[in-house]
Amino acid sequence: MNNIVYFLEGKTYINLTNACTNRCLFCVRDIKKDVKGKDLWLDSDNITFEDVKKQLEENRDKIQGEITFCGYGEPTLRFDVLIKTAKYIKENFKGSKVRLNTNGHGSFANKKNIVPEMAGLIDEISISLNGENENLYNEISKPQIENAYEHMLDFAKECVKNGIKTTMSVVVGYKNFKINTDECEKITENIGAKFRVRKWEEGGY
Repeated sequence: MNNIVYFLEGKTYINLTNACTNRCLFCVRDIKKDVKGKDLWLDSDNITFEDVKKQLEENRDKIQGEITFCGYGEPTLRFDVLIKTAKYIKENFKGSKVRLNTNGHGSFANKKNIVPEMAGLIDEISISLNGENENLYNEISKPQIENAYEHMLDFAKECVKNGIKTTMSVVVGYKNFKINTDECEKITENIGAKFRVRKWEEGGY
């Protein structure tokens, strides 16, 4: 069975797709098949809202507090399902906060500004900054689209503009990559978001 709705350390996550616009060097999906025992590879990339709804209801007793869109792929690549699911959660899981972990390419990939549609449904968003400049970002993130760094920064600005609580993150400690966290924090502050440093761990993070 596909692990669409899954749980790690008491927290609830939703896994919508295997697809991603990045091929980040530190990504756990290229290191092993699971995250803490949860196999997140989907046998189909055609997960529907009904599929998600079914697993949410089957696990209703386990769900409390925060629900995060995060899996092996980029959740915004299945934006229609994401939005329907977020709306369903707000209407049927009262009091639950909805988070989104993203690489920030959603507006480019969907050929429209998706942020206004998320406002009021997505409470918090975490965007992978990954580096203080485009060259380092491209080296680490291996984007499969052009101008990926610029698209990510524009997306972050839109999130802040639309009142979504926004955090931008970098991963440090992976091989010999040197991330200038001070510069990254300045970029984040100028956008109006919060900054987070994540330490890479052997076997994924």
